[in-house]
Amino acid sequence: MGNGNGSGDLAARLRARWARGAAFLGCPVPIVCGAMSWVSTHGLVAAVSEAGGFGVLAASAMPPEELVAEIAATRAATARPFGVNVVTLHPRFDEVVAVCVEARVEHVILAGGLPPAAAIRALKDAGAKVTCFAPVVPVAKRLIRAGVDALVVEGSEAGGHVGPTSTLVLAQEILPHAGEVPVFVAGGIATGAAVVACLELGAVGCQLGTRFAACAESPAHPDFKAALVRAQSRDAVISPRIDPRLKTIPVRALHNRAMDAFTAMQRELLDALDRGEVSAEAVQERAEHFWAGRLRRAVVNGDVEEGSLMAGQGVGLVKGGETAAGIVHSLAREVEEIVGESHGG
Repeated sequence: MGNGNGSGDLAARLRARWARGAAFLGCPVPIVCGAMSWVSTHGLVAAVSEAGGFGVLAASAMPPEELVAEIAATRAATARPFGVNVVTLHPRFDEVVAVCVEARVEHVILAGGLPPAAAIRALKDAGAKVTCFAPVVPVAKRLIRAGVDALVVEGSEAGGHVGPTSTLVLAQEILPHAGEVPVFVAGGIATGAAVVACLELGAVGCQLGTRFAACAESPAHPDFKAALVRAQSRDAVISPRIDPRLKTIPVRALHNRAMDAFTAMQRELLDALDRGEVSAEAVQERAEHFWAGRLRRAVVNGDVEEGSLMAGQGVGLVKGGETAAGIVHSLAREVEEIVGESHGG
């Protein structure tokens, strides 16, 4: 990688970080397939792990009984490591955590807010490595004090529920405070060059979602995949919030009729609120309920206009006809070409 000791030292540091990420995950390629509801089921998860990456089951839309079956099906399809993503807002959160403990899941990723300390302790006592999302520096520090084993830093370029800060800025803010805790960067990552840039900032690997959502092993509806392949980066927009009185959590998804309907509904609700016809609580509830079931409608049923086409801005780099193995191996090869050492699996 270039000439001179400086560039050689940098390449060595990048290789060391890449190797550290691989060692933490227990796989040859520290590329995490981010958990996506209705997409990250055992078929995709096993395919990613079999290819040398790290698959993650999305438990957010699963009752505990279904998660038990998905863990078993993933283990039947691969002997390689994988993780389970558990959202803290899951209505049966404690039961889902108990499933992970009982099944001796080796990696659990907690998302959706600060997880209870008791859940972190229970998982770690069962031998699991616990990874959490860190949206800001204070939360990252708090999670590290709570004993989490790794962090995911996910910027606003990601698909799904997002915060306000870009991946590059967030990584620069949090990585210097991570100390010895490994950090994986997510949000708009779609190429090996982007992975190397994250390694240079101090990350040990990256998480991708959108590119995997369109691959052959993804269970998503063909129309959903086709929409991802057609889309440009600028098509992945954050759901509008036209008034600060609405406290909806922003979601990045492809613009479609549902996005326009959400904007129109907000105007109608706020006009009714100003006229005193509805309460602020009722307006908030209606706004939050608008997207209920719409992700499943898009991913499972293929309704690409009225469903929620959650996708990150890396969607512009999504190609049709890719396989999970092809994605993992191409990313590893691109990293290898830059840092000068084979990492494939």
